[in-house]
Amino acid sequence: MTLNDRIPSWKKLSLFAVTWPILIDSVLRMMLGTVDVFMLSRISDKVTGAVGLANEIIYFCILMFGFVGIGTSVAVAQYIGAGREREAGRISANAITLNLIFGVLVSLVLFLYGESLLQLMKLNPEQIAIASPYLKIIGGFIWIEALSYAVSSVIRSSGHTKSVMYVTLGVNLVHVAGNYLLIFGNLGFPELGVTGAAVSTVVSRFLGIIVLFIILYRRSPAPIRTKDYVVWNGTYVKQILHVGLPAAGEHLAWQSQYLMIISFVNMIGVAALNTHVYVMNISNYFMALALAIGAGTEIIVGQMVGAGEMKEAYRRLMRSVRISFLLTLAIVSVASIFRHELVGLFTVDPEIIAAGAGIFLLSIILEPGRTFNMVIINSLRAAGDARFPVLMGVLSMWGVAVPLAYVLGVHLGIGLFGIWIAFTVDEWLRGMIMLLRWRSRAWEKKALVKPASTPENVMGA
Repeated sequence: MTLNDRIPSWKKLSLFAVTWPILIDSVLRMMLGTVDVFMLSRISDKVTGAVGLANEIIYFCILMFGFVGIGTSVAVAQYIGAGREREAGRISANAITLNLIFGVLVSLVLFLYGESLLQLMKLNPEQIAIASPYLKIIGGFIWIEALSYAVSSVIRSSGHTKSVMYVTLGVNLVHVAGNYLLIFGNLGFPELGVTGAAVSTVVSRFLGIIVLFIILYRRSPAPIRTKDYVVWNGTYVKQILHVGLPAAGEHLAWQSQYLMIISFVNMIGVAALNTHVYVMNISNYFMALALAIGAGTEIIVGQMVGAGEMKEAYRRLMRSVRISFLLTLAIVSVASIFRHELVGLFTVDPEIIAAGAGIFLLSIILEPGRTFNMVIINSLRAAGDARFPVLMGVLSMWGVAVPLAYVLGVHLGIGLFGIWIAFTVDEWLRGMIMLLRWRSRAWEKKALVKPASTPENVMGA
């Protein structure tokens, strides 16, 4: 055994080394949807609004796939931190199979009932006709994204975040090239418009999952045997779901309240919907930094908790929160200076540009508050404390954000700006509650596993 082998796994990881590839990967993943919105906006704002709403349903499903990915990431990180790599491989295989089954079921629902979902969101018939084929094609193959989410989570948990980033970069390049050829019919390819964007998305994701499986077997320190995919271990599945199901509940609460609020936006008007789609596509990039720091910190904290290093885990999270808050505030402040130009990348409509620019100013307050949730909630889950965030999330989102959005946006007639005020209040309220939870140290008793030197392997309370 070498000296490097005796060093705890979490000491080999630095936040910067783990985080920057996750940041690039997050930005590239967001670009998959943004590229469609940007390129289709060259056809018309009406097409963009329809596809943007279809993408909200797709994002909702992808977030739901994350419940297995999050549970897997936490469990694998804790097993690796505890020095139990063989068990980490087995739990990884079970998680991949579980997400594939879930993905196939979701694909069937979107393919068969996609149009009905668009009708529930109060989209007008003309836009439903545009969005329905797009949703059916991408939705029918969304099981690919379910697999991708699970495999990526396993690879990242072992610290190989760069590998996932390179795959996502390749997927984006194929996607952009496919859009160029199939949306507009360049270089002799058929001009398919919205359908072309959907086909390009599916093909690029399929190529990506093939490469991810190759990396999984070449780079993961947790060896996976073929039979591990079909031999189910109740303890492993229970550990995944112990963290994953509450995470799914939180994601479901967030996305369902978001879709409810989108229906309020539709009540305001088509211009408000188009404005929201454009601003949200830009705002996603503001979230990327906090998302990456949260995911990187989750990996490190998970390994620290698995090794029993609770004090180190506490300090690591607090440093990450400070870094995320200050960097996000700086980025949003600079971006707000160019707010008219940023919205102008998508449209020339002066009404949309003016409304979007106003929301950008509000983002200077909103986005720093959002960082508390993105960073702290990830580390609470990494420690095994997954139920508290979902409980507080449901209370705040449905008890504060939804009614406040309706009152301000629709009842008082403030419009889209009022709805974004509701988003801001919700993010800051939940963020402060999460900070208090971390400082209480209640999460220290929630670990899923014990270090390898300890015979017990019990679930946290």
